[in-house]
Amino acid sequence: MKALTQYGLMAERHWREFLPGMVSELQRKGLLHEMLLEAEEKTAKEVDDLRSHFQQQGLTAQQAHDRALEIVLQRYIFLLPET
Repeated sequence: MKALTQYGLMAERHWREFLPGMVSELQRKGLLHEMLLEAEEKTAKEVDDLRSHFQQQGLTAQQAHDRALEIVLQRYIFLLPET
């Protein structure tokens, strides 16, 4: 089983705290690790893509990375809490 990177571990912590029902269902189906890997892969790819885009718009490498990360983490890692 492939080990999670920082993004996958970040997602797991967030999901377990704020989305326990989703985590429970994914565990029941044996899909939790697969979904965490998918979230981290999508996050890494989109951060790279957006970072390049923002650098082309004139941001520094650090500014571009920070802005891309802020946007992408909300999509795949810091999902809205269950109600």
